[in-house]
Amino acid sequence: MRVAENLNAALHEVMAATDDLYLLGEDVSDPYGGAFKITRGLSTRFPGRVLSTPISENAITGVAAGLALSGDAAIVEIMFGDFAALAFDQILNFAAKSVSMYGSRVPMRMVVRCPVGGGRGYGPTHSQSLQKHFVGIPGLSLYEMSPFHDNLALLTHMLGRAEPCVLFEDKVLYTRPMHDVPAPFSLAVADGVARVFLDDEPDCVIVATGGTAHRALAAMRSLLLEEEIVCTLLVPSRLYPFEVEVPPARYVFVVEESSAGGTWGAEVAHQVHRRHWGHLAGPVTLVHSADSVIPTAAHLEDEVLVSESAIHRAIREKLRG
Repeated sequence: MRVAENLNAALHEVMAATDDLYLLGEDVSDPYGGAFKITRGLSTRFPGRVLSTPISENAITGVAAGLALSGDAAIVEIMFGDFAALAFDQILNFAAKSVSMYGSRVPMRMVVRCPVGGGRGYGPTHSQSLQKHFVGIPGLSLYEMSPFHDNLALLTHMLGRAEPCVLFEDKVLYTRPMHDVPAPFSLAVADGVARVFLDDEPDCVIVATGGTAHRALAAMRSLLLEEEIVCTLLVPSRLYPFEVEVPPARYVFVVEESSAGGTWGAEVAHQVHRRHWGHLAGPVTLVHSADSVIPTAAHLEDEVLVSESAIHRAIREKLRG
């Protein structure tokens, strides 16, 4: 099963299990079923609860927050995550604050889905990874889809938290198979964290977002074959608040597709420094995309986005000097 199929099936299951759950977004109804076909079949199966909306991310998210505030649940599809910037006010000043600003905790069952990332040739305004702009908002939890986490469990968990959540979905993952790990690595998933590992003690630990995990895996395999460097990869489903226990290691690398500066990776590095400074041989290394808009041309896009070769090079230089 591919990631898009798993996510579509998860939406069907969670809609069937939650009769007060609404799904809103642009062109989410059949026969179109969303820009990436993630919502196909839902409006046919759940008429009246799947609502195709006008082009207004601010309005869509505000309606969803209003539904959540009144006791219902809502999932919003932002067609491209770049346009979540247009909904930022509703997420920051309405949805997230409503959890606690009325004097007692108010359940807010609400998920904002944001397809993000480059690698598809969609250009500067349809290819960004804006995770860093949502880090640190009280009452808001951030998650990222991965090929290792079942989306039904993930959506059920987010709605069960009864607080606004943003789910980032790297578009390049939609066509990738679920739970695909190349030999000789093994995969284990526990407490929302996927771990890809060898039985040998690792030379370094990589913490990566779901959308960059396959690039980290490719780098891990080439490092093993070419340099005999053993890496362990950690892929959390929940980005923020970050509560992953990173095992003690001399070298830790954090991989993300955001550009540098005030990022999720910097937050992870801070926590790893604080917890494991006595074990580290040096500062945590951040591997991220270039400080640039994302070009449309494939060869230029490859130069800007974080890549397998960039991850490989960062680890090799740190461990081999």
